[in-house]
Amino acid sequence: MAELWRPEGLTERYGRYLATMHEVIRASVPLMELAARRCHRRGSADPVARPLAEYLERHILEERGHDDWLLADLAAAGLDPGTPLRRQPPPVVARLVGPQYYWIEHYHPVALLGYITVLESNAPAPWLAERLAADTGLPGAAFQTVSHHAGLDTEHSAELAEFLDRLPLDEAQESAVAVSALHTAQAATDLFARLARHPAHPTPPERTPEP
Repeated sequence: MAELWRPEGLTERYGRYLATMHEVIRASVPLMELAARRCHRRGSADPVARPLAEYLERHILEERGHDDWLLADLAAAGLDPGTPLRRQPPPVVARLVGPQYYWIEHYHPVALLGYITVLESNAPAPWLAERLAADTGLPGAAFQTVSHHAGLDTEHSAELAEFLDRLPLDEAQESAVAVSALHTAQAATDLFARLARHPAHPTPPERTPEP
């Protein structure tokens, strides 16, 4: 049987993806912690603040440590898990994450729900981790983040949709969530487009025709 041909540098490309996702995901818990604190500061005068703080505090417990999964995936792929901890995240990551800090501090923490909605609304398919391991030749342990999020993101997305339906948002707050979601979708598209840019694949080796 002919050996499966794989493009050169596939492991390194996957490593860039993992490192970039770590730069994004390690901000998730700090963002929610900041938003929860700002909700408590607003107090009972804001009918959205208390239920939002309660939701965020539950979600923090569910999301804590997910950035460590990405470091473990890097190690399992034979790559240096210290890479994303040493480098400055690129501007494309800051453009995705940074506006959330601004809106939480200077407008309303409810804007963060738009960000969370986009990031958790596209759960990986249940079969994707196994398929990626087969296609790349990397061990299954290098795809634990994909495997875990296949189930978690589906549950979280449904929970968040239900929560948004219950929140007593006024028109301005609904707009804040929508603007945050639209920005997140555009910035995430830019980020993945950057990750997708790479040198052209080398030409696959010629195969000897079978007799």
